[in-house]
Amino acid sequence: MKRYLLLYSLLLMSVTMNAQKIDHRLQVKVENLIKGHQGEIGVFIKELKSGKTVAVNAETSFPTASIVKVPILIGIMNKINNKELDYHQKLTWYDTLNYDPGEDIVAYLKPETHIELSKVMMLMITISDNTGSLWLQRVAGTGTVINALLDSLGYTHTRVNSRTPGREANRTEYGWGQTTPIEMAQIYEDIVNGKIISREVCNRMLRIMGRQYWDEEALSAIPPDIYVAAKSGAVDASRSEVLYVKGKHPYILSVFTKNNKDQSWEHGNEAWELTRSLSKLVWEYYNK
Repeated sequence: MKRYLLLYSLLLMSVTMNAQKIDHRLQVKVENLIKGHQGEIGVFIKELKSGKTVAVNAETSFPTASIVKVPILIGIMNKINNKELDYHQKLTWYDTLNYDPGEDIVAYLKPETHIELSKVMMLMITISDNTGSLWLQRVAGTGTVINALLDSLGYTHTRVNSRTPGREANRTEYGWGQTTPIEMAQIYEDIVNGKIISREVCNRMLRIMGRQYWDEEALSAIPPDIYVAAKSGAVDASRSEVLYVKGKHPYILSVFTKNNKDQSWEHGNEAWELTRSLSKLVWEYYNK
């Protein structure tokens, strides 16, 4: 009997401790803000000093769109760490992967142009160059290799789908990649804490991820003198963004949407407006 009482006490303690990690006040504010969104939305927020969180549909799978470039970056950094690639080595462009010549810089390179790997990585993360990203996906060993690496690191929901054999059905549903708000937030937190591959590798990724051209949504709510590592992704029916904000109270905000009714590309798109409002709410909540 004492044994069962002890087990019950430990279970109750565990439940209580987990409950205490929820920031109930912020949870209510977030739920009220996103109420009525015409689409599906998932949010995960974590204040890194206290460990307190907010979660709404945080374990639901969403399309990554361009946020898939974070796993691709991890794949490239793993190759560099294993001495299979060098950060400053020259790659040769053969004009075989043109994806979006109207938007991409890499697509405008002349065949047999030499460019540093580090510069293609910068273009992939900073301006979200799709052609350069597809190139790096192949250089990293393809989506199959990247997915195996993610699995070995304990990430079971984040996957590259595009040009990855066996994931055709997932690509039809989610596009280039898929993840959950909580797992992508965990990837960010692990990078911040130096847990992916090595501290040196994570430091390099944080430098790269801290350079963002696309700064008009969640990033627009953060003062320009605050370090932020971010990546956004957008396709017609899905607008998402993840960011680590190193303020007085460092936090990670992970917001994903899908099946959005508003599929416009104007500044006032509903999901983008909501992302800006959510980011503003969280920043002001932690920095009153």
